[in-house]
Amino acid sequence: MKRKGVCYDVGRAMLGGDWRPNYNPKVVHRELEIIKNDLHCNAVRICGLDLERLRTSVEDALEQGLEVWMSPEMWDRNQEETLAYIEKAAVVAEELRKRWPGRLVFSVGSELTLFMNDIVEGKNVFERMNNPSFWENVRTGKYNEPLNNFLRRANDATRAVYHGQVTYFSVPFERVDWNLFDFLGVDLYRDSQREDIYTRTLKYLVGTGKPVVIGEFGCCTYQGAEKLGGTGFMISFGMMEDVMNLKVPKLVSEMIKIVPKIDGHYIRDEGLQARDIADQLSVLDSAGVEGAFVQTFVVPNSPYVEDPRYDGDLANYSLVKSFAEKETADAIIEQTRKQAKEILGVDVSVDVLRKFKGEVGRHGTTYPDMTWEPKGSFRAVANYYSKH
Repeated sequence: MKRKGVCYDVGRAMLGGDWRPNYNPKVVHRELEIIKNDLHCNAVRICGLDLERLRTSVEDALEQGLEVWMSPEMWDRNQEETLAYIEKAAVVAEELRKRWPGRLVFSVGSELTLFMNDIVEGKNVFERMNNPSFWENVRTGKYNEPLNNFLRRANDATRAVYHGQVTYFSVPFERVDWNLFDFLGVDLYRDSQREDIYTRTLKYLVGTGKPVVIGEFGCCTYQGAEKLGGTGFMISFGMMEDVMNLKVPKLVSEMIKIVPKIDGHYIRDEGLQARDIADQLSVLDSAGVEGAFVQTFVVPNSPYVEDPRYDGDLANYSLVKSFAEKETADAIIEQTRKQAKEILGVDVSVDVLRKFKGEVGRHGTTYPDMTWEPKGSFRAVANYYSKH
């Protein structure tokens, strides 16, 4: 495996919420330094919406010697708005590529069937996936033609201004015309309930002959997370249901029933996360993929709390557990309140949401200058990358 990587989010944005409310270039520099020197990555996938954040972060990573897979992501906009955004991002990428030739790969998007308007009815990913005809249309391949039509336009627009390598990061059910791209990119999470599908999918991807790069994979931080794979974050709805007596959508409710609880709460398990990610790395490496990016390094807007009823880090794929920052604690509460209203249609208690932020202003012990602490998965990934 040539590319040993991790995803690094500099501010994805969904339903009015910024996944990185406090963007600090000095912190970004330090975290990228740790990613290279201590996590032993030679590549990083940098994701986010704001193009200046992307420019600053990508430039920093390139200066530090990392290969960068630049992944600008604008969600829940129509095709024309998305295309215009990709064109602007490609211009930024070309400016950086000229300074560091051969070290930058550009992604024209990720999982657009789910995250872009106009292909599936619905104004956000939750509405799209809950569309009564969604999975039947996936089975019949209805969405593939409109997706590929857009990807052809995006690829043409990108290559008109950017002269490096280009990819797209798909979700496994998307049937992409990979002749457009230099790499076959796919976000591939293992689900132990359907491991046979995972194995067949991986074998098929590698068998295409196109170099395969796994854009996202990982595991959350609780017992049973390996059974849910890429939908492991859904227990965050279950946590809100437990402490607020809310009703969650049936699709989510059925999914999270398989996850064990003790005394009405989920069970934190950093060891399980570490073992599962290390095993997935071994499987991907043995299968012959070109590279892989662990999802994800840090998630500042879902901090760790000692009380498991309010521990937002349980539902995180991150390799480090974050502590609430003074600058963003209240902003995160407001974002969560708005998103709960949008997704669940309910008003949630601000007093309860305050319990999810935990201790504010805490720093780690391994890296006292950081507002997070490495999990067991950080050490597992660092160990694997250092030896391979």
